Amino acid sequence: MALTQQLARVSPEYLARCRRNAEDAPDGDPGWDPPAEDALDLNWAIWGLERYLRRVAADPVLVGAVERSCEGTEVLRFLDHETVYDGFGDPPALLAPEAVAEVSRLLDAVDVDAMLARLPGDTEEAARMCGFDGFHGDLTAYLRGQFTALRDFHRGAADRGLAVVTWID
Repeated sequence: MALTQQLARVSPEYLARCRRNAEDAPDGDPGWDPPAEDALDLNWAIWGLERYLRRVAADPVLVGAVERSCEGTEVLRFLDHETVYDGFGDPPALLAPEAVAEVSRLLDAVDVDAMLARLPGDTEEAARMCGFDGFHGDLTAYLRGQFTALRDFHRGAADRGLAVVTWID
């Protein structure tokens, strides 16, 4: 089973309700079920994008924004439950609304074409650079699509004053 980066946009009130549910439930089930339109599965693309950006010595602000977009600052222990994630790695973590707004601002400033300009034209070479040996297809288009989804997701959360919960599943 492949590991994937997961994100969910949630309100502080929703998180508080999940925390109460976990405390009250005999099995600790938080009742986690954010709406599908507020969930994003980035597959494994973000890790390849991060690797590529580090290998080409991209602007540290850009690298930091991409990394921070999928890293919470507060572990949400009450979401450490089998109904939320499979237990691989750390429990889900929170990127608070203020941090989401900052990340959104940084991601919105990215020129995606310039960011991907140093990706080799040869698919196999580009895939190796990102750690995606055996990738088939247009890697530039794939990374562009995943970055755009990430940017739009954070913008949507920031516009609504929502937090982002991140985890690997």
